[in-house]
Amino acid sequence: MTIRVVVWGENIHEQENEVVRKVYPEGMHTTIAKGLQEDPVIEASTATLQEPEHGLSEERLAKTDVLIWWGHKAHGQVSDEIVDRVANRVWEGMGLIVLHSGHFSKIFKKLMGTPCSLKWREAGEKERVWVINRNHQIAQGLSDYFEIEQTEMYGEPFTVPEPMETVFVTWYEGGEVFRSGLTYQRGGGKVFYFSPGHETYPIYYNPDVKQVLKNAVKWAYNPAPAWAGITNAPNTPADKAPNGPLEIKGEGLHRPGEAGFR
Repeated sequence: MTIRVVVWGENIHEQENEVVRKVYPEGMHTTIAKGLQEDPVIEASTATLQEPEHGLSEERLAKTDVLIWWGHKAHGQVSDEIVDRVANRVWEGMGLIVLHSGHFSKIFKKLMGTPCSLKWREAGEKERVWVINRNHQIAQGLSDYFEIEQTEMYGEPFTVPEPMETVFVTWYEGGEVFRSGLTYQRGGGKVFYFSPGHETYPIYYNPDVKQVLKNAVKWAYNPAPAWAGITNAPNTPADKAPNGPLEIKGEGLHRPGEAGFR
């Protein structure tokens, strides 16, 4: 079994900010992909905002099992057409892992249907990530908690829907807590949000963070065929009903088989 992963990166801070460039000289997306490639089951490639179609053509997404998304400064520059394309693939069954400041990305907000807002602070404080469910697939290989020496604080309230599962809860040196690992199901696709990953710190080199991402890829992977046509909402004529043909007993707005309003 091979899980085909695309790591999508905004790739702006690495170009514009010297601090970020020193931490991630090849870009965060490349660092994340290299960490995933340590697992022989995972085949990881990268895509960036600057590429044609943001590196996410229909053909490429059709061959992607899990998409990882990191964005921050340029959420608004992401094409709505590409966002709709990614959402459709998630509904069809592609896994999606949204990282750190990707909580404000168009794709995450679209799939959550909420503001996805939170409190934040840049103070380089310690983060302790507590494992809530040791038996969860995403938590395999971890201890009761792991620590990140310097990070950006994300605090509650985190205005997202109630998740299927809360896998991680984080405590910060300043006293705040945050639901830092949440799972969702959207259509045929699994979605995982994981908050550690501020760009000015070497968080994606952390062995525990890399383990979480490897586990999350395997959790989000859906081996079933794509749920083609999940958005179609077809009109099923009375003569095609399972117990049909049916007698049409009342008036309607549409002729048999006619497309509905959208």
